[in-house]
Amino acid sequence: MQTGQAAAHRPADGALALVPDSPGDGPYPAMRDVMTDLPDHILYRPRDLGKVADRQLGVVLWGNGGCSADAASARFHLLEIASYGYVVIAPGKAYSGPGALPAPPRAAPPREGAFPPVATKPADLLAGLDWILAENKRAASPFYGLVDPKKVAVAGHSCGGLQAISVSADPRIATTIVHNSGVLDPSAFNPITGFSVAKEELGRIHSPLLYILGGKSDIAYPNGMDDFQRIDQVPVAVASLDVGHGGTFREPNGGRVARIAVQWLEWQLRGDQAASRWFIGKNCGLCQDADWTYQSKGL
Repeated sequence: MQTGQAAAHRPADGALALVPDSPGDGPYPAMRDVMTDLPDHILYRPRDLGKVADRQLGVVLWGNGGCSADAASARFHLLEIASYGYVVIAPGKAYSGPGALPAPPRAAPPREGAFPPVATKPADLLAGLDWILAENKRAASPFYGLVDPKKVAVAGHSCGGLQAISVSADPRIATTIVHNSGVLDPSAFNPITGFSVAKEELGRIHSPLLYILGGKSDIAYPNGMDDFQRIDQVPVAVASLDVGHGGTFREPNGGRVARIAVQWLEWQLRGDQAASRWFIGKNCGLCQDADWTYQSKGL
């Protein structure tokens, strides 16, 4: 259950725009960056790349909530991940937070009950991956030789979580985190315009994945739980914290959800055994925390 203390750390919408970026609490204080040759993405990365050893930088592709083009919408969460030695790449520009650009107008929904057309698509996530892997080979790049191409994850929130599921079929993806999302039942009305994922696509996933849901009040909870039940070809886990569809993205350093996401990445991409104990074993960290509901298969 969400505590009053946690709620007190979540600023209101107006106040949130004034909260500065934080460096995260990992060993590599993080920053966000925009590269001249990747202008339609934001990078979240360790501030001092000189402290990152060769082939130690992991990559996380991020799908924005709402499949929007606001690459700063989960900035606290993404900076927290970056502070543990990852470059996180989100499509779009900074349309929220300090120094935000004016958001471009969105088209009207094409039908009653639908959302406006999506502003980003799975191809935009993969464009970020193509770019960073090319930079890893370019001698003049600040990322030259730092990235381990085998340490690539994809993650996303809500509609962005569906993008993550879609991208998971790419053979370069080593693990996936799906936040507050899941594939819609084919018989249900799909409010998303311009992008869809079928349940059959779950069968194309080839690497371990983690669903992080917001409890039964999370509108995507039934979809995520149904995905968990259907997936049987790869290890899969689902962790649910009763915070609703918005997760803990607004909280300092991304809140409790970011902590779990980092531990999953450290285990899946780096083989960290201490991190694995959050997810496996009778006395695993999530198993013992009464605030979380946790299940796994094949881990």
